[in-house]
Amino acid sequence: MSEALSHRDRCAIAGIGATEFSKDSGRSELTLAAQACRAALQDAGLTVADVDGVVSCDYDLVSYGAIADALGIADLTYWGQTGPGGSGPCAMVGQAVAAILSGQATTVLVYRALNGRSGRRYGLGAPDPDARVGGRGAYEEFFAPYGLVTPGQFFALLAQRHMSTYGTRYEALAEIALACREAANRNPAAQMHERALTLEQCLAARPISLPLRLFDFCLETDGACAVVVTSAERAADCAQPPVLVRAVAQSTGPRVQPGVMYPMLMRPDITVTPSQTVARTLFSRAGLGPSEVDVAQIYDCFTITVLLQLEDYGFCAKGEGGAFTESGALRPGGALPINTAGGNLSEGYVHGMNHVLEGVRQIRGTSTSQVTGAEVSLVTSAPPPGTSALLLVRG
Repeated sequence: MSEALSHRDRCAIAGIGATEFSKDSGRSELTLAAQACRAALQDAGLTVADVDGVVSCDYDLVSYGAIADALGIADLTYWGQTGPGGSGPCAMVGQAVAAILSGQATTVLVYRALNGRSGRRYGLGAPDPDARVGGRGAYEEFFAPYGLVTPGQFFALLAQRHMSTYGTRYEALAEIALACREAANRNPAAQMHERALTLEQCLAARPISLPLRLFDFCLETDGACAVVVTSAERAADCAQPPVLVRAVAQSTGPRVQPGVMYPMLMRPDITVTPSQTVARTLFSRAGLGPSEVDVAQIYDCFTITVLLQLEDYGFCAKGEGGAFTESGALRPGGALPINTAGGNLSEGYVHGMNHVLEGVRQIRGTSTSQVTGAEVSLVTSAPPPGTSALLLVRG
């Protein structure tokens, strides 16, 4: 890769901020976003006057104009959006990196805010007037009329296929939920901080879309998260130790189809996600490999999402995700501790933006489930229809 085109270690996350995670925030998404952004700026030792760029998720209800007005930003020289939804957080950081390196901005706030429990609740099935042939050109018309209308149903199909093809046991999925819950129990900010979970509870939990049960589903959460991205040089003068963006990548994978997730079922192997192709790009750009990752924040809208990514990122061979998970590898002291704040499953569901914050904490050494000597932290965003990922390292 040409050095002129490389972004390796040239930008850093200088500040992180979040609101509390709850079932009813009692505030608008704009208020949540502004509070998280101010907390991130304070963490970095910067002020609103330093900000000249913002990046948000295309699902976010808070526009660039609204956040600029709420914070009192004097002039935005860059604003951007990416997504969809959970695919966005790492790509949002990547967009901030691109804006800085291209000279369009110097200090960029990246934020995600949602009232995901008290307001718009993701994952609910509802009649869709455009679910017809030609509707939106997104192929939903081939799925919705037959009852495939929620993410839980979609990911259940992926789980069923992996189980039938590779003999994966439900206990492997339960182990992912347990690893996340164990981390959440150590994190006072997690929604599941004081709620322990056992394997017996996972096995006895009510089925929602088989083989997925209650604890295989992420939380519904009100809250917001934000990070401050700036150049590595400027970050070195901020209040916190800089966390460098070693590499960032996006990928749709081959045979991309329109639509958010359901058309992935038309791909040759539905147990392989775009994480496989984004991993190749990410590790190539970083000059690192899976064996050098010390800790990972892996997008976990459902437990099966984690298992598939473990294989796609090369932490284990195809079909061995179940055995890898059941080995205890994802727990503290294991080969790959994951979601050390609790993740979407047990900390809060902010479309995975909270994973970026925890990735930063691990490199700073401030996590409530700190991995000793962590120097390389992987953060991933949702696999379908495309995906994005970050590798963070010490400055």
